Amino acid sequence: MRVAASALEPILALNVEKEVRKDALAIRSSSKGDLPQLLRQARQIDEEFVARLERLPLVRLEIRYEKIEPIRTRRMERLLEAAARILQAPWSGLRPARRASYGEAQFAIMLREHLQLYAAEVDALNACVRFALLMAPLRERVRRNMEAQANALAHDVTRLLYD
Repeated sequence: MRVAASALEPILALNVEKEVRKDALAIRSSSKGDLPQLLRQARQIDEEFVARLERLPLVRLEIRYEKIEPIRTRRMERLLEAAARILQAPWSGLRPARRASYGEAQFAIMLREHLQLYAAEVDALNACVRFALLMAPLRERVRRNMEAQANALAHDVTRLLYD
């Protein structure tokens, strides 16, 4: 398992970079709230990711958007709402704006929901991945780990931001 996991590190790094780009687009476009445009841009980022993956021998990815888009749409809607709410606060600075926009419990709920939707989107994408045989057992393990970590991460980040 460890050999398979270490072989996945470059793929996981590419995936994290892809997701950061999509979330950054959502945050930057939150004042416009153009969800259809954001979803088109997310698809372009996905296509670039798939093209980069084609150079690697371990996986093949054929994204089935009919499974992913409903989850991604909900996740991006929530992210747009949260970013707009925080960025429209009259206070300067992220921490005061966030505190003015969300109470601690509200923030924890919003963040947990975002992370759970992200985990569901990853799980839907995971079903589109064709691993080399050695990698297949990791699929279920990744899903369970992401689900388990969503609540803990939301709690830890909220504590960090509100203490």
